[in-house]
Formats: sequence, structure tokens, C-alpha cells
Amino acid sequence: MSDRTHVVVIGGTSGLGRHFAQSCAERGSDVIITGRTEDRTKGIADEIGGRTRGLALDLTDTAGIEAGLADVRRVDRLVLAALDRDHNTVRDYRPSDATRLLTVKLVGYTAVLHALAPRMADDSAAVLLGGLASHRPYPGSTTVTTANGGISALVRTLAVELSPIRVNALHPSIVSDTPFWDDKPAAREAARTRALTRRPVTMRDCTEAISFLLENRSINGVNLNIDGGDVLI
Repeated sequence: MSDRTHVVVIGGTSGLGRHFAQSCAERGSDVIITGRTEDRTKGIADEIGGRTRGLALDLTDTAGIEAGLADVRRVDRLVLAALDRDHNTVRDYRPSDATRLLTVKLVGYTAVLHALAPRMADDSAAVLLGGLASHRPYPGSTTVTTANGGISALVRTLAVELSPIRVNALHPSIVSDTPFWDDKPAAREAARTRALTRRPVTMRDCTEAISFLLENRSINGVNLNIDGGDVLI
């Protein structure tokens, strides 16, 4: 069996997932990324390079998750970064959009762990991606706040049920250099000025935090905010 670290990134085709997968590939790990479409996912795996391969996986199709991951043989480090955005208010509520996001983040993440847990060793670890909207709701964040609050609770029961496998969660504020925030300078600036550090959260910050949660052997069942101290104000 290979001595290289085997990393799986669910939702590894863009944003934080891709950035983390790239960092693992550069360290020589065996990396599997997933995305919704086969051609795009395999193309991005080729762009990342190294020992990276791509699998098509749609977390809204919960019945197909186990079969979609059948080719994954070993998991040392698992990062669940897949997301689905939903601007949804109570007064103008779209249940179908809410259901899609909640399925991805709560049912989908759990179904992935159900499928991959038998291929994880006692010293394996997983990190779930949530977000600061769980603590700081905003107009239209009804579903996002619910999903990220669910991640905070889910990580605790996963740590108990999957012991000794470690499970933690990362909750970033606005990550200024992700593609989603490129055309939103006002939001980026507001996040920077709210942070006690007076600097934006970056993808590098998040990748380093994910690595910490995965590698520190005594960190378990933890929800880590990465926001420059924003929630203290």
C-alpha cells in the first residue's frame, strides 16, 4: 500500500475545495476531487496535476452517493466543501431551493461519511465546511444560516459516532479571494473592516486552518471560526 496521504475533497472543483486540493497535490498526496459533472471535474483534476483524479458526484442525488464513491479505496483525509448557494427569505420562501441546499450540506455530507467511513483508518480525519452565517444571519440567509448551524451540530454527533476518526468543522467569514466574491468589492471591504485584524480572510488562511484541523491529533468535534475576530464585535 502507498505511504502517500490519500485525500478526498468533496466539492474540489472551485473555491476553497480546489485551493485545498491543489495544496495537497503540491505536497505529493494522492488526491481525489469530486464535482457535479464528469468532464469538468476530470478537467480540473488535470489542471491541478500531480496524483489528482476527478469523480462526478452530485450530493443532491443522495441515492447515488455510495455508488459514485465506489472507486475510492482509501481515505486518510476527507474535506467536505461542496455547497449550493441560496438567497431565500421567509416572506418570499422557495422550499425547493432551500431543500436543495439543505440536502447538500446535511444529508449529502452525512451520506458521504456513511459511504467512506469503512475506508478510513482509526487515525483518519474529516473536516466539514460551514460558514459564519450560522452566527451572523443576514437578509436572505434563512437557508444558509440553517445549514451552517446544522453543520455545527452535525460535527459533534459525527465525532461521537465515528470515533476514533476525528471530525471537525471550519466556519469562514467572507473569503475575499474566492471567485464568488470577485465582483462584490463592497462586501469584501465590509468584512475586512469588521475584522479585528483589519485584513480579509483568504483561501490560504482557510487551507492552513483545514490542515490544522486534519492534522492535530487532539482536535476533535470542534467548530472553528475563521473571521479575524469578527464574531467578537
